[in-house]
Amino acid sequence: MKLVRNMIWLSACWIVVLAAGCAANPGAAPGSGGRGDIMTESDETDGRRRARIRLELAANYFQQGQTNVALDELKQALAADPTFADAYNLRGLVYMRLDDNALAEDSFRRALSLNPRDGDVMHNYGWLLCQQAKYNESTAMFGRAVATPGYGGQPKTLMAQGICQIRAGQLAEGERSLLQSYELDAGNPITGYHLSLALFQRGDLQRAQFYIRRINNSDLARAETLWLGIKIERALGNREAMLQLARQLNNRFGSSREAAAYDKGAFND
Repeated sequence: MKLVRNMIWLSACWIVVLAAGCAANPGAAPGSGGRGDIMTESDETDGRRRARIRLELAANYFQQGQTNVALDELKQALAADPTFADAYNLRGLVYMRLDDNALAEDSFRRALSLNPRDGDVMHNYGWLLCQQAKYNESTAMFGRAVATPGYGGQPKTLMAQGICQIRAGQLAEGERSLLQSYELDAGNPITGYHLSLALFQRGDLQRAQFYIRRINNSDLARAETLWLGIKIERALGNREAMLQLARQLNNRFGSSREAAAYDKGAFND
C-alpha cells in the first residue's frame, strides 16, 4: 500500500486535504528517506516489521479521515520502533489536522533528527511553518527540501513555497517559485491556478489567461478555476468567452460560492 508522506494541499483551489502524491517505501533502508537499497525480510528487525504494519494501518485511517484511530496506530508503531522516522512524519500530519502545531512541530523535528535528508519531512515542516505565518523559516525549510540530493518532490515544494511567499507579500518571489514549479510539472492544476491568479492580480492578463485556459479546457476545471477564468476574460473584454465559462460554472457547480458571486456580479471579490 502507499503511505501518505506529503502534506495534502489546503489550497485556495479544490484539493481539500497539502497532498498525497509521493508515496513512501515502507521497506526502504533506515535513514534513506524512501531511497536507497530495498529492505528485504531478512534485513528488517521484528520491531521495525511491527512498526511498519502499524504505520500502514495508520496511513489508511488517516486517508479515510479517521484521525484518532490513525494516531492510536502511530503510538503503537513508535512503541514497537521509536527510531521509525516515517511514523513521526505521519504523526506530524495527524497533529496538523488536529490543529496541534506544537506536537506537529515536535514530530517533524524528531523525524528530521532520525533522517536529516528526508525532503518530504522538510516539505511538510515548511508547510506547517507557513500556516503559522513563519514565512522566512518556511522558505528556508522549503529551500532545504529542494536542495536535498535525490528528492523528487521539487515541483510540489516550489509550489508550496510560492503560495507562502505570496501570502507573505513577496509577490515577485512567489510568482518566480510558482513558475519554476510549473516548468517542472505543467500538469499540476493547483500550480497553474495559483500562477494564473498571481499574474491576474498584478495585471498580466494575457499570461494569466494562458495558464487558466489550460486548466479550464481540461477535465480538471473546478468552480475556482472557472471563476478566475471568468474574471480574466471579463478584464480582457472577451464577453463570449466569459459567458461560456459562466455557463459551465452554473451547469457544473451551480451551488458553489463562485456561482453565487457571479450571479451577484461580485467580480472584485
